[in-house]
Amino acid sequence: MTSGLPELKEAIVQHFAAYYGYAIEPNQVTVATGAKFSLYTFFMSVIDPGDEVLIPTPYWVSYGDQVEMAEGHPVFVQTTEAHDFKVTVEQLEAARTDRTKVLVLNSPSNPTGMIYSAEELRAIGNWAVDRNILILADDIYGRLVYNGHEFTPISSLSEDIRHQTVVINGVSKSYAMTGWRIGYAVGRPDIIAAMGKIAGQTTSNPTAAAQYAAIEALKGGQDTVESMRQAFEERLNTIYPLLAQVPGFEVIKPQGAFYLFPNVKKAMEIKGYTDVTEFTTAILEEAGVALVTGAGFGAPENVRLSYATDMATLKEAVRRLKEFMES
Repeated sequence: MTSGLPELKEAIVQHFAAYYGYAIEPNQVTVATGAKFSLYTFFMSVIDPGDEVLIPTPYWVSYGDQVEMAEGHPVFVQTTEAHDFKVTVEQLEAARTDRTKVLVLNSPSNPTGMIYSAEELRAIGNWAVDRNILILADDIYGRLVYNGHEFTPISSLSEDIRHQTVVINGVSKSYAMTGWRIGYAVGRPDIIAAMGKIAGQTTSNPTAAAQYAAIEALKGGQDTVESMRQAFEERLNTIYPLLAQVPGFEVIKPQGAFYLFPNVKKAMEIKGYTDVTEFTTAILEEAGVALVTGAGFGAPENVRLSYATDMATLKEAVRRLKEFMES
């Protein structure tokens, strides 16, 4: 059972019917030791040496490295804050070559928290179908959306788009089960079978106890998921306006996930820094606030803050940032 317990696969089948709106079969599911490893087995399954993978920036830090591990070539497609960090079909077409094999799409995004609309996704999906490009849909934050925004799975938009798409998901974010290491992929049986073979010869099956815990998470009451979503929404709505008041921190309000991703170019100029690592190090040493630099996400002028902690800590962190910038 290296591709997952039958009971867990059935729970995922039911989850897709409820939250994705379409039916899948157990042979379209493979379970792995975390969504990160699901991503790895996907790239190792579909990428041939020299194949290109389109990755809109900012991006989650492991995408590019995993593509290179599969002997592929990551092609980073630059998005802008003016367009809410979302890629367009025109940008994708300009970046496409005869070696383009995969498009990575992460919505809601880590690190930006932005969400593609159904119309944007349909345009991208139809483009991928027309160009015979696979879509890797990293949907791990799909249930963490706020303030009336909606998550639309690109795989739900048409049969043709679904055929081109492999969905990556898991229980880490929606159920706060990061340490249990249960991720899964859903897609065409041929790709899913290849991913399962790689897992079978590397990590074998995920821990049985973790799989049974994931079954309970997926099939049990979902009230706690909504309670957690509401808590994140309250934190976002409280912290965003406070962070926007910090001198030099320019931030777009996220729509999902649990990160803020401000541009700090002006903040560095105010404090006399030209290197973002030196800037964040000074904040850590003088204000005691840890920020993740944006360079690893393909956005060197930005930093990432997580609001996956208690409200008091968040308020104190922003207060310290403001004090640091005004000192």
